[in-house]
Amino acid sequence: MARSPARETVFNDQPIESTATFPLHDTGAMSSCGMFTWSWMIVSVARRASIWLAIGAALTMGTAAAEKRNITEKDLFDFVWIGDPQVSPDGNRVAFVRVTVNDKKEGYDTSIWSIAVAGGEEPHRLTTGTHDTAPRWSSDGKYLAFLRSAEKDGKAEPPQLFMLPLTGGDAFGFTALPKGASAAVWSPDGKQIAFTSSANAEDLAKQEKKKRKEEELKKATAESADSTTVQTAPPSPSTKREDEGAHESDIHVITRAVYRSNDEGYVDPKRPQHIWLIQAPHTADEKILPKQLTDGRFDEAEPIWSADGTTIYFASLHVDEPYYELPKSELYSVAGTGGKPTKLTTVEMGIEGLSLSPDGKQMAFIASATQPVSSYTQPDLWTIELTPNAKPRNLTEKFDYDVGSGVFGDNAPPRGVGSNRPIWSADGKSILELCGKEGRTNLAKFDATTGAVSELTQGNQAVIRFGASPGDKRIIYLVSTPTRVGDLFTLDENGQPRQITDINHDLFSRLEVTEPEEIRYESFDGKRIQAWLQKPPGFDPHKKYPLILNIHGGPHAAYGYIFEHEFQWMAAKGYVVLFPNPRGSTTYGQEFGNVIQYHYPGDDFQDLMRGVDEVIRRGYIDEKKLGVTGGSGGGLLTNWVVGHTQRFAAAVSQRDIASWEAWWYTADFTLFQPNWFKAPPFDDPDDFRARSPITYIKNVKTPLMLILGETDTRTPPGAGGEEMFRALKFRKVPTVMVKFPNETHELSRSGQPWHRVERLQHIVGWFDHWLLGVAKPEYEVTPEREVPIKAPMPVKTDAGQQSRPN
Repeated sequence: MARSPARETVFNDQPIESTATFPLHDTGAMSSCGMFTWSWMIVSVARRASIWLAIGAALTMGTAAAEKRNITEKDLFDFVWIGDPQVSPDGNRVAFVRVTVNDKKEGYDTSIWSIAVAGGEEPHRLTTGTHDTAPRWSSDGKYLAFLRSAEKDGKAEPPQLFMLPLTGGDAFGFTALPKGASAAVWSPDGKQIAFTSSANAEDLAKQEKKKRKEEELKKATAESADSTTVQTAPPSPSTKREDEGAHESDIHVITRAVYRSNDEGYVDPKRPQHIWLIQAPHTADEKILPKQLTDGRFDEAEPIWSADGTTIYFASLHVDEPYYELPKSELYSVAGTGGKPTKLTTVEMGIEGLSLSPDGKQMAFIASATQPVSSYTQPDLWTIELTPNAKPRNLTEKFDYDVGSGVFGDNAPPRGVGSNRPIWSADGKSILELCGKEGRTNLAKFDATTGAVSELTQGNQAVIRFGASPGDKRIIYLVSTPTRVGDLFTLDENGQPRQITDINHDLFSRLEVTEPEEIRYESFDGKRIQAWLQKPPGFDPHKKYPLILNIHGGPHAAYGYIFEHEFQWMAAKGYVVLFPNPRGSTTYGQEFGNVIQYHYPGDDFQDLMRGVDEVIRRGYIDEKKLGVTGGSGGGLLTNWVVGHTQRFAAAVSQRDIASWEAWWYTADFTLFQPNWFKAPPFDDPDDFRARSPITYIKNVKTPLMLILGETDTRTPPGAGGEEMFRALKFRKVPTVMVKFPNETHELSRSGQPWHRVERLQHIVGWFDHWLLGVAKPEYEVTPEREVPIKAPMPVKTDAGQQSRPN
């Protein structure tokens, strides 16, 4: 991107000095003496300029260093996120979703922006909406289709397809379906667009009826305006009956075990998602109606055009209640002109990221094998021939790391993030995908025949999204690091990374953010555990610091080299933050991830305590000031920790599970398969009780805060924090419950901005209260001025581990 000569440019986190240029006068008529003099003058001017630039840069850097401050929780309001990057067909530009916190700090604005892959310019805005996402280029690069959600009565309407002519002109909408539309899938010739929608015939009829009524009302209003006297008559009985028939019930008649989704609320099986087609319009004057291509009672997803544009492939599953069976998918094809779909094959796995090979004969996708039934099965890269009853082939069976996924953080784009698909090379000999390996996520190419892997990017980073122009001529990817929220990079002609955005430069040039320290230690059974320490700015190893153990959820997930606002802010507040990847974490191979099956929580607790011991051994931690927190599976483990040791002075359990039995009955997805438990709770109650933190509630003496989303159906509050809170209140153990209205399980990652900030304030506020003695009257039934700090009472085994209290 363009920079002033005095500012340095950063490539792959390594500073590279810019070169200043100066305009010179014509020297062609000079004598030899004059040329010598002029040459000296050039050198002299250049040297003086260099000196002044150096001095200016030094002063600038000195001032910048002096002005740098610690990051705060409210800096979240000024973060900018990049989502869903899409490369133009010629490989010269990238369109992406730019995400910011809105003015009221109650939500997020999204718009489509663009930047040249070659750099030399700042990103510029393409669309004017505040809810624009999913940019998709036409095959000739002249149009950009995208999704826009309008607002009505303060609420976002379902997204509709819009078109932006890149040669000039305003964006215009071209769908108006009652249930909205999904991202555009352009036909190869650019003449048609496929998309999915859950709108049905009943919805369309109601929409048309409502439209007619509005038109009749407008006409009647216009006619009455022309009349001096307006006569009103009581509604006729037929009108009354019509109005009653228009009533839409808000009750839910539920017949399926999976009836709600944490992200979307109640699921409506009467409105399956189908494939629709529309002719691609070029101007707003073209009034074209979409047509429904497929129907039936089953969802359809991931439409893909054949190379010749005559056929659309898609995934579905014609099973009414799939939770009674192991995951599977079905591949179908349907003619672009319509007709009955043809089932090609059944894949005995759940698949995602369908991608067609250049010759049109194969599909690549990401999936996890279902046999044997495991708690964790690492995702692999598969290919399948597009022939009847073909069987998929696992390209990465011998590659013992995650393909298509990696580490996670708390600052992926909260809206408009997009998704990844495997990308075939132009010759069909290799496939581009993500690779998660030991706390890092990078791009790799996999041989389409042998599965042999070649790393394309390296380093302590997390590649979140990636894209390429046709035939992977130009590759772009979105990178997050511990000190970078997320920026776009490309690979140059030599395969070296080159940064093309610095989206948060203005803010982060003023912030003191630090790199975490990676550590590894040995657990009780010899397993090596990878972890990180986020230390306060200006860390002094000769001082004593309070420690916060932060436990990730999942449990099959992974911390790593990615931006974590929470950890940076805790460190800025003076805490050392330990965030480990205990057994069960991903990016360490199949055995390490699945070893906790039927033993969760359990030995992972020992891994966590060994990590605390390792950091204390280093001498700069105050053992009287230990805190522990975690969310989701980390909330479950936090509850488990305080029920099995008293070494922590305070704990914060977030979006947690207290009773596995209660969770089994109420979560938004089912455990009908023996992934985590061998049997349901009514057949094996002892196992559910033994692994539930609420069973050990009498052992809990640690002050505990519970952070809950009121509409969280992934870990419903009634199966977690509400149980812990009521039990601890009965036992008169200090406890407080903080409930966030209208927040789901995604509170910490994509919740309302103010709620995300308040969540951070409460977590650190609780630790400030109990570890540092800071007065927090809002947490007291009878507010007191200060809190006495008591020494923890650890119970040690001969191995130095925390054992279960008697």
